[in-house]
Amino acid sequence: MDTTTLPSIVLVPGHWLSAWAWADVEARLTDLGFTVDAVSLPGTSPGDGDGEDTTLDDQIDALSDAVARQPTPPVLVAHSGAGRVATGVSDRAPESVRRVVYVDSGPAADGSAFDESAGDTPGELPEFADLEAGGASLEGISPAALEEFRTRAVPVPPGVLMGVLELTNEARLDVPSTIIASSIPSEAMMGLAQQGHPMFAEVARFRDLGLVDLPTGHWPMWSRPQDLADAIAAAAQG
Repeated sequence: MDTTTLPSIVLVPGHWLSAWAWADVEARLTDLGFTVDAVSLPGTSPGDGDGEDTTLDDQIDALSDAVARQPTPPVLVAHSGAGRVATGVSDRAPESVRRVVYVDSGPAADGSAFDESAGDTPGELPEFADLEAGGASLEGISPAALEEFRTRAVPVPPGVLMGVLELTNEARLDVPSTIIASSIPSEAMMGLAQQGHPMFAEVARFRDLGLVDLPTGHWPMWSRPQDLADAIAAAAQG
């Protein structure tokens, strides 16, 4: 592999998580020759101070800054709820990213909010049985990893949960994008998108979209980290 032409990769974790969640994926990508920046969004790390007051716009601002720090447009990798933040970045400056890779996630729609009823209470990590009942599979995650997840999880700020995503630039639809589908097969996801399902409808509008199936649970960075890293590396060079 010619590492002199590889883009940098910015990794963004989903809800309750910060940069630590990407450790195994980051190590594999680094071994493959990539420069990797694993990002902790505002409000996602213990000791953030006023983290509970963090808004969705604050997170988009911070991720936009992380992308701008890269020497050339990077590949932006967003897991789960971070897909909304990555969508905001690509809307503000579509030329700033080389590709967006959504890990068991996807682009969000204009006017959408994750949970408009959250109120002023931070979103605590639910019981694992409740997560799975809601469709977030824990398949393949070791007991030790689950314990670390529980210990290090940080509540999601209400301003992030309730924040309404405002999109104005349809050039984001031309940004090369890849969805790595782990807890739902890509064929099923695209079927829902074509039917206008509110969670997936935006996917059908993208004009340069690649699909990769990586069957496992919702957190492939823990259940299949090497395979996930290899899928990200392939997308980054695509």
